[in-house]
Amino acid sequence: MSPLLFLPFLLLLLPIAVPAAQLRPGHYSQTCPEAESVVRDVMKKALVKEPRSLASVMRFQFHDCFVNGCDGSMLLDDTPTMLGEKLSLSNINSLRSYEVVDEAKEALEKVCPGAVSCADIVIMAARDAVALTGGPDWEVKLGRLDSLSASQEASDNIMPSPRANASSLIDLFAKFNLSVKDLVALSGSHSIGQGRCFSIMFRLYNQSGTGRPDPAFEPKYREKLNRLCPLNVDQNVTGDLDATPLVFDNQYFKDLVLGRGFLNSDQTLYTYPQTRTYVKHFSSNQGEFFKAFVEGMIKMGDLQFEQPGEVRRNCRVANHRPVNTLWNLGGMNPAF
Repeated sequence: MSPLLFLPFLLLLLPIAVPAAQLRPGHYSQTCPEAESVVRDVMKKALVKEPRSLASVMRFQFHDCFVNGCDGSMLLDDTPTMLGEKLSLSNINSLRSYEVVDEAKEALEKVCPGAVSCADIVIMAARDAVALTGGPDWEVKLGRLDSLSASQEASDNIMPSPRANASSLIDLFAKFNLSVKDLVALSGSHSIGQGRCFSIMFRLYNQSGTGRPDPAFEPKYREKLNRLCPLNVDQNVTGDLDATPLVFDNQYFKDLVLGRGFLNSDQTLYTYPQTRTYVKHFSSNQGEFFKAFVEGMIKMGDLQFEQPGEVRRNCRVANHRPVNTLWNLGGMNPAF
């Protein structure tokens, strides 16, 4: 068969990616008007069952959208022919609470089967995690499709390390048209949740290969972390990312000003001149932080790449397809 004759048949099998410009509030108003309330109800139950899970789910948006756009790829389990993103360097032993998204998807499939994408569930759930822990609420744009595959390599190459400094973070965010202000505001996602000892051992005992702790630590805070994370600790032990780990507020920035940032990638925002101004501003004005955070989350949520997509029936696996062929519809240029 001629390739040109085969193309229409192939396109019937492979859904076409939706440009970011088509994302809009109320996307499911006709096909699944209860979508947002269903997801929020699941998040409320998760908050009661395990409060920490909301912080975990909120960070899904970051780990999903930065890797080939907001397409739910990070939710896919490995297969014999695909290494997914769950075991990538930035996700393994770090991301958790995937079952919350599973529960939201299961609830949505009962109400309106085949209508709501897993990628959109991530966006709604991230917003709800913030709102339910005391942070701002906002209207989300919806209409994303789920990817057909995932890439551990792409995640490894893109996601920043907890050792990252402000300069490298600025460069990374700039690749996605996110500003320095966006970087600092979105780092405020660490207003809730916990981090592992693994991520700070070098800061405590061998910063920059010196054999000494990071001098940016406030001494009493460093002593507290030394007790939490001694040299012989199980490095999966966790500590609070700020002084109010269950409340979304601007305490994170107040802590940075005081030298009490948990991760290097947090404290560097205060020690680096280009980001320090925003840290100080947000530490004294929670309203401005909330406003900037919402703006950053919406911009991040617009990240998409031209690629085939679908609405998965199960967020962990791509739908069964009659042909094992993927048609790349336009390269890998992000659409903002």
